[in-house]
Amino acid sequence: MSLLIRRYLVVFFLFSALPAVLSPALAQSKNRAPGFSDLAKEASILVMTPDVELYSISAGGVIEPKADWTESAQRHLQASLQTRMTGSQLKVQFLPEEDGDAFAEISALHAAVAQSIALHHLSGGNLKLPTKNDQMDWSLGDAVTPIRQKHGADYALFVWFRDSYASSERKAAMFAMALLGIGISGGIQVGYASLVDLKNGQVLWFNRLLRGTGDLREQAPATETVNALLNDFPAVAAR
Repeated sequence: MSLLIRRYLVVFFLFSALPAVLSPALAQSKNRAPGFSDLAKEASILVMTPDVELYSISAGGVIEPKADWTESAQRHLQASLQTRMTGSQLKVQFLPEEDGDAFAEISALHAAVAQSIALHHLSGGNLKLPTKNDQMDWSLGDAVTPIRQKHGADYALFVWFRDSYASSERKAAMFAMALLGIGISGGIQVGYASLVDLKNGQVLWFNRLLRGTGDLREQAPATETVNALLNDFPAVAAR
């Protein structure tokens, strides 16, 4: 993917998610597929490698990818997910590093579907799709079949993040403009998490995180971010 397209997608993702700031309670009430409530005890979940990219925002607002930040964020998110998920009553496994390239297209598909859920389902209003009947009826289809065939899991957990941070020059510009009564934005953190049924590709649970705080470049705040994104993760049934 070209740098120009990646920059466009980042901006598109950020602005399409903005309605969540206005109605977080509404978003939280609509994040389960019809008929889905909880997970069976001992259900098996494969945690996919997090799809994450970090950016620096220049004084003029240009978004620049930061490979070293992204590498650190990938490592911190993976560790945080391991801590969070292995403490549950579920059978949890993590996608082996060597399988990352093999399932890269499926992760890209998830990003597109998650974008659609955030834009057309959670945001609502004129962007809502009438054919969905206001229900979270989204699927990755049979594209997930290879995951189930190779790893035998019941579900897959996909996590996607794009995070940006104001450079020192950007912060100086923000301060200077604030003195003039003009506000310009700093960095923003956008995250999606999806629990997908590997039998049919249905997205059973979805959550979105959108905020101007958080930092994936360090382990402690990355752990806080993962916990915030998975705050409403489906519980394990008592039966």
